[in-house]
Amino acid sequence: MNAAAQIGATLLLVFIGASVIARPIAALDGDRPSRLKSFERFVLRLLGTTPEHEMSFRAYGGAVLALNVVGVVVVYALQRLQHLLPLNPLQLPAVPPGVALNTAISFASNTNWQAYGGETTMSLLTQMAALTTQNFVSAATGIAVVFALARGFTRQRATTIGNFHLDLVRGLVVLVPLSVLFAVALVVDGVPQTLTSTATAHLIQGGEQVIALGPVATQVAIKQLGTNGGGFFNANSAHPLENPTPFSNLLELVALILIPAAMCLVWGRLVKDRAHGRALLLTMTVLFVPAVIVVVVSEADANPVLSALGIDQGAGNLEGKEVRFGTTQSALWAVTTTAASNGAVNAMHDSFMPLSGAVLLILMLLGEVVFGGVGSGLYGLMLFVVVAVFITGLMVGRTPELLGKKIEATEMKAAAIAILAPSACVLIGLALSCVVPDGASSTANPGAHGFSELLYSFASTANNNGSAFAGLTVNGAFFATAHAVCMWIGRFFVIAAVLALASSLAKKASVPVSSATLPTRGPLFVVVVAGTVLLVGALTFVPALALGPVADHFELRAAAAANTTVQP
Repeated sequence: MNAAAQIGATLLLVFIGASVIARPIAALDGDRPSRLKSFERFVLRLLGTTPEHEMSFRAYGGAVLALNVVGVVVVYALQRLQHLLPLNPLQLPAVPPGVALNTAISFASNTNWQAYGGETTMSLLTQMAALTTQNFVSAATGIAVVFALARGFTRQRATTIGNFHLDLVRGLVVLVPLSVLFAVALVVDGVPQTLTSTATAHLIQGGEQVIALGPVATQVAIKQLGTNGGGFFNANSAHPLENPTPFSNLLELVALILIPAAMCLVWGRLVKDRAHGRALLLTMTVLFVPAVIVVVVSEADANPVLSALGIDQGAGNLEGKEVRFGTTQSALWAVTTTAASNGAVNAMHDSFMPLSGAVLLILMLLGEVVFGGVGSGLYGLMLFVVVAVFITGLMVGRTPELLGKKIEATEMKAAAIAILAPSACVLIGLALSCVVPDGASSTANPGAHGFSELLYSFASTANNNGSAFAGLTVNGAFFATAHAVCMWIGRFFVIAAVLALASSLAKKASVPVSSATLPTRGPLFVVVVAGTVLLVGALTFVPALALGPVADHFELRAAAAANTTVQP
């Protein structure tokens, strides 16, 4: 199957799946079966509240923060005490304090940045009770925030935006059944699900090899569906036990963006404008497809340095890739995982061509709104919609309107904070890493490529992606601290701003559509929103990209012309 057919088939499966699950997800915020209502009431009673208890945006945000602070504490404690707890058959020691704190914040923020090797660091109990559980909670939090934002547009003169605990339960109602089905499919395809920690393979040439095992399928299922990305094994989705066959690769690839795509259609139902939801999905697709094409073409081409040495590269740039997936599936996965808020990788991005690396960086630096994370991709894109509507309103000299609500100073301030906070984290963290002793010395490569490794790490953490260039050593105190701060700000500052935006909109009365209102559907809307996303990204990050992957591209070409070798 050629590259175009593979890309088209993957997107077709995503769109079909998204359309199937969108209606039941949206129905969770409306009329629900009585059994589900009883279940919600039972769970909320355990939490000391009721479904009727509405929250202001401050109370809602406080509940989000409190839950995730508790999650950080619990995950940290499980890591530090794992040597004293059961389900640790390999007798792994306690996780070091810095790595434990970084990991706890990483999984709470839906980043899943990993400064450790899973099979050699985390016990089975830690993998299940800490990491897999937090994968569900962080993803469900994103869905809850979407429900709250939708109420901002649909309610009038209201002072509340819902009940976070109820919305969280609804998010889990979405994620748990899908993850069970997906885990079963993975087990059938060969992904292990066991409490046995190792297996011994007897090699043909003699000797033995010990292979790590564990409850892999359940963690892989939610790591993909929840756009988490944290791997059970250090090699992540390139590991043959996390991703054993082309079929599992396709399943996991679709799962990466299935729920983010569905959330666009869910949004259309929640705000009672399905065409608007389809326009948002089209906007994401319009930004996604060119990125895939660039990376697929770039990786199908030969590395000019290796070509100058006479090395046959008829299969493209296969360095750092699994031969069983090839360049097309590796490139498609890389674009998908960086477009989504998902750190899972099935190839080493550090070995991609510089222009491919630039595309992967751009997708993260834009805020991961091209599908993005579960919930976070949708509300991230809506922030850009607010900015786009405001700009077009200024052009015609009218107060901007969006879905019947006027966009004024308060809404713009909230959108600006949410968009600029992660960007500031990236640039400040990058600048510090270039001057502190543990910064640039931790890169595996000199020059522009090393700069790209630093830029990639902060783009990934500040935007809650979690993937890595794989050429950077991040075990030191500087990166553990800086990345933890970036992950926290990139997740919870944005959520706080989105909730403030929802509250401000909920307090307003709806206004009728006029001739000066920008239609929230159709080609014009798609072009304006996509253009706004690209414009903001260009103005913010072009200098950093020029010093990193763009300079790396020209260095590589110059080295090839001089017939010298450099690290690609």
